[in-house]
Amino acid sequence: MATKARQLFVNMSVKDLDRSRSFFEKLGFEFNETFSDSNAACMVINDSTFVMLLQEAFFSTFTKKNVTDSTTSTEVIMSLSAESREAVDDLVNNAFKAGAMPSNEQMDHGFMYGWSFQDLDGHLWEVAYMEEPELPVE
Repeated sequence: MATKARQLFVNMSVKDLDRSRSFFEKLGFEFNETFSDSNAACMVINDSTFVMLLQEAFFSTFTKKNVTDSTTSTEVIMSLSAESREAVDDLVNNAFKAGAMPSNEQMDHGFMYGWSFQDLDGHLWEVAYMEEPELPVE
């Protein structure tokens, strides 16, 4: 029996929805308007992965816990793959141009290369390229 692929919706609190949406648009992300309104914007990562940017007050209606101040605390680190080392640098440099702050220095382990930034609300984003392993020829 075939299993339908799961979708992932990451819900993320933001202070200023329009500002956050504009930031991610500058990085080349698109939004699904069906799931976007004045409280939320549905950022498309790929066909099965989405980040819901939610106004902080709206986000808080989904939990009984305190909402973390992402400028001083970290709950998660978003990690995105890239097609090349150059694509890693392009995305992170575009983030800096759009107002992001540095997170960690570039890391280079030979087969894996990455770099990271903090978005406008302090959420941590890593971008990484990993070389496909060469399979032995039989």
